[in-house]
Formats: sequence, structure tokens, C-alpha cells
Amino acid sequence: MRDIAGVMVASSDGLTLAHDIDEKEAPRTAAMAATTVGLGRRTVDVFGHGTFQETITRGTDGYLIVYSAGPKAVLAVLAPSKANLGLLHHEARRVAAHIATVI
Repeated sequence: MRDIAGVMVASSDGLTLAHDIDEKEAPRTAAMAATTVGLGRRTVDVFGHGTFQETITRGTDGYLIVYSAGPKAVLAVLAPSKANLGLLHHEARRVAAHIATVI
């Protein structure tokens, strides 16, 4: 998909499992992705909104979208501001669901 600047699979505790981003950024990205999911899970729980699915962090120049990939992993996607979010979500949700079955 052309609208992706980088992608990572990390453990729920912030360890890099696989990535296609700058090697120096991988540990920090994994930690931020896991923290984002942890906060999302807690927030959803506090407000009684079911099971956490994903969160979007939007900046002026792009997005960090983090998806739950089961209880043990997260999928983080970096995308530019011009990304087609509908297509990105469609593909990333499918991938996150697959990751959840293998990790």
C-alpha cells in the first residue's frame, strides 16, 4: 500500500517483533505503540465501551495508527497526512486480526 510510511508489530509490553521502519526508531516506536494500546484499553474499560480495537494519533504531517493484535501484540502503522484512511483501516484491521491468530 502506497499510503504507508512504516509498519511494526510489537509485543504488548513494547518489544519489537517485526518492522519496516528505521532501525534506530524501532525500539521507541514499539514502546510508544504498546503504551498507546495500554492507555486505549484502560480508557475503553473505564468508559464501558467494550474491547479496545485501535487508536489514531494525528499530527499535521501524518498519523500513527495502532491496532490491537490480540492480547499479546500490537500493529502500528505510520502514514502520511494524505493517506487513504478507509483503505488503510480495511487492510490493517485484517492484518491485525491475522497477527492475533499467530502470536
